[in-house]
Amino acid sequence: QVQLVESGGGLVQPGGSLRLSCAASGFPFSRHGMWWYRQAPGKERELVAVISSAGGSTNYADSMKGRFTISRDNAKNTVYLQMNSLKPEDTAVYYCKAAITGIDFMTRDYWGQGTQVTVSS
Repeated sequence: QVQLVESGGGLVQPGGSLRLSCAASGFPFSRHGMWWYRQAPGKERELVAVISSAGGSTNYADSMKGRFTISRDNAKNTVYLQMNSLKPEDTAVYYCKAAITGIDFMTRDYWGQGTQVTVSS
């Protein structure tokens, strides 16, 4: 079965850095693009970054551009999010997402459990 497991979150001071990991299993990881989202309390889930299947193309939300970097290691079935120059407004639960089409031709989103990132002094 499809499984996505995020790790690497925690408490960090403003200006600090964290590296999140998402370990994937149960689907052909190297054939799929991957996404990072985040959700703060009381707010809508927000796209953070996306990466193509081979890692050759990436895109970011404007507020993350220049500070965050998405990458992947297909040999390890893992996607990463390097977060630098963190701000209190980056505080959120961060989720990894895959979109997979099944034999019924329905494309479904699969989410990890999320990892909490708290930026505070």
